[in-house]
Amino acid sequence: MHYNWNWGIFWEMSPDGIPYIDTLLAGLKWTLATAACAWIMALVLGTIFGTLRTTTKPWVVRIANGYVELFRNIPLLVQMFLWYFVMPELLPGALGDWIKSLPDASFVTATLALGFFTSSRVAVQVTTGIQALPRGQRMAGAALGLTPVQTYRYVLLPMAFRIIIPALTNEFAAIIKNSSVALTIGLVELTAATYSMREFTFQTFEALTGATIIYLIISVIALFMARLLEKVTAVPGYITGGSTSAGGH
Repeated sequence: MHYNWNWGIFWEMSPDGIPYIDTLLAGLKWTLATAACAWIMALVLGTIFGTLRTTTKPWVVRIANGYVELFRNIPLLVQMFLWYFVMPELLPGALGDWIKSLPDASFVTATLALGFFTSSRVAVQVTTGIQALPRGQRMAGAALGLTPVQTYRYVLLPMAFRIIIPALTNEFAAIIKNSSVALTIGLVELTAATYSMREFTFQTFEALTGATIIYLIISVIALFMARLLEKVTAVPGYITGGSTSAGGH
């Protein structure tokens, strides 16, 4: 294989007048911004709907289950296209035109699509965490005179989140990787910046290697922080870090 390796390509100027390494870093900023905003949205919505799935009201449970099944079973790419191309057309004319004219429309769209998609997955984890708790904890909250909302807030959810932190770690890593789908609607995140560099320089392996290293660094940092959080919040006797520890009751 006769390939002209050129690792100095990262410091050569792109058509935008900046080094290609800066092009990749600019894409990384959009990747992190999209992932962070979508993750906050996913945590909030996932916690709400995951909790609603464990209530005693059947109609509430059905609505929450419908939300989860809707956003979990439609492929993320399809959701991106629906939010970007279809939703503005379904809104009143002025509002739809305003959304399409936003300078960061692709970023907003990607955040919404990724946030709703991931929230359905987080909701399943929250439900699992709550259901893993002994029934006695819910009863203890009632015995203390707490309302159902207070029982969830002060008793069940704090314990459930300690149990599901390893699963949430996986979801956070996935949301960073899934942000690459946003290139299909015009967001120049890290993967899109890599493709741009490859097309202008024809240095395919260098561009992909650079992006791979950046993704690995981000993943390692996120994994290290998640492991630290697991140790700080671990509760003896419950499933943490992917293993089961026995505890007395």
